[in-house]
Amino acid sequence: MQFIDLGAQQRRIRQKIEKNILAVLDHGRYIMGPEIGELEQRLADYAGVRHVLGCSSGTDALLMALMAHDVGPGDAVFTTPFTFIATAEVIRLLGATPVFAEIDPATFNLDPASLEKTIVALKTNAPETSPLPGGVRVSDLTPRGIIAVDLFGLPADYSAIGEIARKHGLFVIEDAAQSFGAESGGRRAGAMADIACTSFFPAKPLGCYGDGGALFTDNDALVEKMASIRVHGKGIHKYDNARIGINGRLDAIQAAILLAKLDIFPDEIERRQGIARRYSERLSAIAGLTPPSVPDGYTSAWAQYSVLAADEEHRAALQARLKSADVPTAIYYPKPLHMQTAFADLGYRAGDFPVSEDFARRIFSLPMHPYLEEADQIRITDILAGA
Repeated sequence: MQFIDLGAQQRRIRQKIEKNILAVLDHGRYIMGPEIGELEQRLADYAGVRHVLGCSSGTDALLMALMAHDVGPGDAVFTTPFTFIATAEVIRLLGATPVFAEIDPATFNLDPASLEKTIVALKTNAPETSPLPGGVRVSDLTPRGIIAVDLFGLPADYSAIGEIARKHGLFVIEDAAQSFGAESGGRRAGAMADIACTSFFPAKPLGCYGDGGALFTDNDALVEKMASIRVHGKGIHKYDNARIGINGRLDAIQAAILLAKLDIFPDEIERRQGIARRYSERLSAIAGLTPPSVPDGYTSAWAQYSVLAADEEHRAALQARLKSADVPTAIYYPKPLHMQTAFADLGYRAGDFPVSEDFARRIFSLPMHPYLEEADQIRITDILAGA
């Protein structure tokens, strides 16, 4: 059994993938070929935004979004500690400081109440009301923005987060690396913030066969700036550098693969809904196991189907039981970012984010992809139930 079955998907569209790749080989425009523009337009149409820029990875998309906002040393960017390191890594790469806020226990996403409490604590020099990096003083950092993560495919609460951002004069970046295809309040992932960033890593709901990503925005000035940043800060031509940038381009061959996958993407998202419903129906009756929840008005892209065990020992026992039956599992994420060695200099301590720390000890993910058979789901849930 596959945790994510890319082979089944490829068999479905192999001829289209090969045709698209052959077209790239025939025209030979491997860098910024016509597939890039076609993909960007189709992604923009799907997400309901004016502009999309393909780029080299989800990480580079986040980096470019921060660079477009001129983030640098002395700036504070608020985010979640319960996510992949890339979200906070890009903040540090620019010399800025990630400031963490707690997650909502119902959704695993950034908790708006904790977010505002943390922002106020930083602005009023009251760290005793909310964990701040290294007992930071108000004079040390300037609050600049928020990166909200759509964890496991479920959009964060952008209505509440956006209101907080406007109140405090902050920008919002949507980290939609796991949520492309999800919806909330009539909007699709990619259209919920000033800039949204997604990843086309192969395991994502929409993935290529290497690294890739994209940026989404309705802001004309921001997209112009990010287009420059994507090609070494390009000005009017490639040897005119208007600013510092990166090599952030998406390969034409990866765009060709994504175009083939986009043809079946809506169907795959719908299949994920049915698979998630079946899991939740069967797992809800198992004592000590908590299935994920989706708030009213939201649709998850179900990048992962993650459950909570009763405790760390219970998780280990369930994973061992599944492994003995050749059922793969994964843990996202075993150590919150505020506990990572890479961020040790920030001065956070164990206990600063109890929900994130508790969930890191209890969470694990089950096989999830559009081609998961019902019989396999029944077998997985029977194993978890001890049947």
